[in-house]
Amino acid sequence: MTSTARQLNRATLHRQMLLEREPVDLLTAVEKVVAIQAQEPASPYIALWNRIAGFDPAALDEAFASGAVRKASLMRITLHAVTAADHEVFHHAMLPALRASRLYDKRFKGMDVTVDQADALLEHVLEFASSPRQKAEIEELLHSHAGDVGQPGIWWALRTYGGLVHAPTGGPWSFGLRPAYQAVPTEPRERMAALAELLSRYLTGFGPATVLDMNQFTMLPRTSIREALALLDLVQDGDHYDVPGGTVPDEDTPAPPRLIAMWDSTLLAYADRSRMIPEQYRKVVIRNNGDTLPTLLVDGQVAGVWRPVEDGIEMTSFHALTDDQWAGLADEAVALRKLLGDREPQVYRRYARWWNGLPAHDVRVV
Repeated sequence: MTSTARQLNRATLHRQMLLEREPVDLLTAVEKVVAIQAQEPASPYIALWNRIAGFDPAALDEAFASGAVRKASLMRITLHAVTAADHEVFHHAMLPALRASRLYDKRFKGMDVTVDQADALLEHVLEFASSPRQKAEIEELLHSHAGDVGQPGIWWALRTYGGLVHAPTGGPWSFGLRPAYQAVPTEPRERMAALAELLSRYLTGFGPATVLDMNQFTMLPRTSIREALALLDLVQDGDHYDVPGGTVPDEDTPAPPRLIAMWDSTLLAYADRSRMIPEQYRKVVIRNNGDTLPTLLVDGQVAGVWRPVEDGIEMTSFHALTDDQWAGLADEAVALRKLLGDREPQVYRRYARWWNGLPAHDVRVV
């Protein structure tokens, strides 16, 4: 039987640990979530706070510091936090796209540097970055090998496809405004096998899903996705693929309120974003430049946005909510204030411009 839209929503919430906070250790949670958007340093912390019972942010600090969780450019050529084991797979699966996004970009083609020269320079960078290095240090190294040729654009290309990860630099969320980079050893993998493993992991965390959804999640060609899917033992329901035994809850399964981080993967992992975002709100919470606002989830779907203000957490609903729904959101806001207050009470404040002209039905501060 074909799953309903509401069942697909509940499947995502279940697999993403958003139906209830689960009493699991941090690495288990990161593995289950599969890939946590990490453009904003605070977002992985807020994402895991939403998912782990008794979440301790110090555990994520330690995981980043030890390398058990890595932050790197991966799917959609954006920063994600993933386990070290998943990074090994995902990097090789995404490598052709990561290379093409830079080496075939007009900005790279406009430099007097060949692809072979770029790859040769990368070898020097990887050796130099066996310990964490700042951007300025790496650019100085590149200058010593290539002079002014390709500066600074060559580093823009190498940092994306070179297999480097972001090294913690301190601050409230492990990473500051001046990133450091470190090379990590990876074992060679056959690319199509790595892509098949990536898609299996995606379906475990986000399925059931279509080829178009997987294309949106990875930005890889649909032909490559179909070729990799053929290597997997999957179940299929219409256009939707899933791993055998993947849970699809009943559509009447209760979904608790949540205050979701900026760029949360649940909002970006599908071509059909109505699974999580009502169509009339999609362009409100996903801006033209790609900024994806911190959102209120009510009954499993986006119902508004939130941001810290001087007096607490401001929650803006896009439509009428019940007293019980507001009470549930208020409880979440109180808990979130504690998480932010110990580290950065005014997180995301540089995105305040997006609150102008919101379709605000009700605004409450807790």
